Amino acid sequence: MTEPFAPGSISLRLYPHNDLPAPEVVEELRRQARAGEAAGFDGVMVSEHHGGFAGYLPNPIQTAGFLLDATHALWVAPAPVLLPLRPAALVAEEVAWLAARHPRRVGLGVAAGALGLDFTVMDLDLADAVPRFKADLPRVTAMLRGEDLGDLAGDPALGACTNTPVPVVSAAVSPAASRRAASVGAGILLESMSTLERQRAVVDAHRDAGGVGPRVVIRRVWLGTPPDAAIRAQRAVYESYSPAASQQHWADQNVLVEDDAHALAAQVAGSVRAVGGDAVNLRVHLPDVAPDEIREQITTLGAAVIPELRRALSRGSVSR
Repeated sequence: MTEPFAPGSISLRLYPHNDLPAPEVVEELRRQARAGEAAGFDGVMVSEHHGGFAGYLPNPIQTAGFLLDATHALWVAPAPVLLPLRPAALVAEEVAWLAARHPRRVGLGVAAGALGLDFTVMDLDLADAVPRFKADLPRVTAMLRGEDLGDLAGDPALGACTNTPVPVVSAAVSPAASRRAASVGAGILLESMSTLERQRAVVDAHRDAGGVGPRVVIRRVWLGTPPDAAIRAQRAVYESYSPAASQQHWADQNVLVEDDAHALAAQVAGSVRAVGGDAVNLRVHLPDVAPDEIREQITTLGAAVIPELRRALSRGSVSR
């Protein structure tokens, strides 16, 4: 068992299959979390969008609770939560109480958000997202360290964070976002679309600004014959709402595909070292790929890739 986002950790991102009935969506996520734990993943992450968008759920903190109760030692992080959609204190309270139920198994990732739907359904203005995020990020990270609690000082779960803080990572697609995370003691969660050179610049900015938190690299992977149409569809989803300023840094190909497990592990480890990350989050979910095929990928990665990936990462510091 490792703590959330710990250096050297290998985690899995889970996405709901929203074509299923709602109760089955939840149960399939629980199945996949159990499959991930059995396969040797250290943790899982779940993220947020609203309105059934592109295989996301609106309640990542609640979903994290579902997955924690379905597993035994796996850490779970709602990551990223769209912080401007909720009061910062409420996010801190809910995460702290989740950690009280599952000590040292809860992390938090946060992001500003970029999809208009997420804000209109909450009667909020997307233009306010970044200013609100800049104001709330310091509050949430401090509160989950048990600091600056103000009127919430009597909350026992937040108070317990003084001794067992909940680790926080902030989504970072630019050096400026990385420096912001460093300034409040948060780690960074990179994205999977940008070139290695761009990701390295983001990581270097975090380190140069005195950042000490985790630097989690995301890698989309597929072992075996790739579902090319699904890969193209996934990229189209991101293109539909990502700002042009971000897309100018995207790589031509953002899915690592290999028939050979050793080659895939070497590709992942090499890319993590190239950008200076210290933990990796793997993603195998793609549009219209059936749940049983996703579970098969999770199991196969555990048997064939994760052991080799751990060895490859251990042969040299991933932060260099």
